[in-house]
Amino acid sequence: MSWIIALLILSALIFFHELGHYSAAKFFGVYVEVFSIGFGKKLTSFSWLGTKWQISAIPLGGYVKMKGQDDLDPTALSRDNDSYNSKKPWQRIIILLAGPLANFVLAWLLLYTIALGGPKALSPVIGMVSPNSPAQIAGLLKNDRILSINGEAITQWDELSSAIVASSATLTLQVQRGNTLQFITLTPRVSKSTNMFKEKIYKRMVGIAPSGDTHVLHLDPIQAIEYASKETIDASMMIFQSVQKLITGVVPAKELGGVVSIVQITADATQYGWMSLFFFAALISINLGVLNLLPIPALDGGHVVFNLYEIIRRKAPSEAVINQLTIGGWVLLLGLMSLGLYNDIARLIQ
Repeated sequence: MSWIIALLILSALIFFHELGHYSAAKFFGVYVEVFSIGFGKKLTSFSWLGTKWQISAIPLGGYVKMKGQDDLDPTALSRDNDSYNSKKPWQRIIILLAGPLANFVLAWLLLYTIALGGPKALSPVIGMVSPNSPAQIAGLLKNDRILSINGEAITQWDELSSAIVASSATLTLQVQRGNTLQFITLTPRVSKSTNMFKEKIYKRMVGIAPSGDTHVLHLDPIQAIEYASKETIDASMMIFQSVQKLITGVVPAKELGGVVSIVQITADATQYGWMSLFFFAALISINLGVLNLLPIPALDGGHVVFNLYEIIRRKAPSEAVINQLTIGGWVLLLGLMSLGLYNDIARLIQ
């Protein structure tokens, strides 16, 4: 059952992406011929608002087929007033960006719902103190709760970590130890560490680790806006950096996952309640938005580049160039999808 839910969620995320394209296209008067969830053989369809809405056999994406636009045949143009090609480049760019934007908006809404539901955060309680570290030298102990740093209240471990990394001098910590309050002064030390991509980095640390204690965040509707916005931006930046690290070889190709991994993670999330499910759905939605912005022909980002070229040069790229680049883009995409599927199968076997 969890796998069925995961597939339904993935289809819903794709639906919202394509709905973004559809809505912008209709706004600019473009005739939308087909709105499909999935690729390949049509399973079922119906007509509504002049568009054929269908579900296809291969649930690996979806597409909106607009008059005058065909990724499989980029030379199949139409100059009718209701065609995609007849619109100005800036209008086509908005149509193209509307899909990824819909994914970011959907992710924000999911995260906003989580924020109102009372998400959990890591408490600023010390679980481990490293030997000979600034924390040990200053007298910090396991189970100490940090209440403030230099007079600024601390309620989450992330706030504590960020304050230490950003520090440039001695810090004064207000610490709750049992039923007593103490003030402890220490100076962070620049030390070697690793980031989420397992790269060696140097940053200011004091030699403490969290206990794992959590608490519920009680956020009002205004605070929930800040929470959802921060989480959306942070997740977007993380995915952008992940793509960059993958391209530069910092992240090995074996870490790349495909649709099986996406469905597996989403299915696992269903076992831990609606908040976990909403969070991973938001993360996947942001992933779809970011990846579709990459300047690869056959993706939205690639078509945006073509239109930017037309704006700058005041003429469209030649049909031969568009055709060759689009074919190359499809080859690249299919290669990445095949690699992701191979990695997924290898993980399942292991």
